[in-house]
Amino acid sequence: MEIRRAGSQPSGKGPTEWFTGTVRIDPLFPVNAPARAAANAVTFEPGARTNWHTHPLGQSLIVTAGAGRVQRWGAPIEEIRPGDVVWFEPGEKHWHGAAAGTAMTHIAIQEALDGKSVDWLEPVSSEQYGA
Repeated sequence: MEIRRAGSQPSGKGPTEWFTGTVRIDPLFPVNAPARAAANAVTFEPGARTNWHTHPLGQSLIVTAGAGRVQRWGAPIEEIRPGDVVWFEPGEKHWHGAAAGTAMTHIAIQEALDGKSVDWLEPVSSEQYGA
C-alpha cells in the first residue's frame, strides 16, 4: 500500500509547448507497473486550454470545479461543469480547457502504452476556442 499525502507532491506549470494560458498541474499518481493508469488534477485559468492531442488508450476527465470546454476534432465545442465525466476514445483528437470567464479544474486519467500516454499536436487557435 502507498499513501500519497495531499500537498506532498509539487505542483507544476503547464508547459507552453502543450498549453495556451496559465495552467497548473498537480500530480495525483504516476503509472505504477504493471498498471498503466496515471492521474493529475489540472487547473486552467479562464481561457486557458490544452493543445490538440490524442491518447493511445483514451482519456477520462472528471470535472471538479468551475466551467470548461471540450472538443473533439470535427465536432462542436461542449460545455462541462463539476460532476461531468468526459471520455475520449483512443486516438481521438481533442482539446480541453476553461471557459472564457471562469477557471476549471478536472482530474485527467490516462493509460500509457509502451511508456507513452499522450501525443501533443498543434495549439488550439483563438478562432477554434471561440467557435
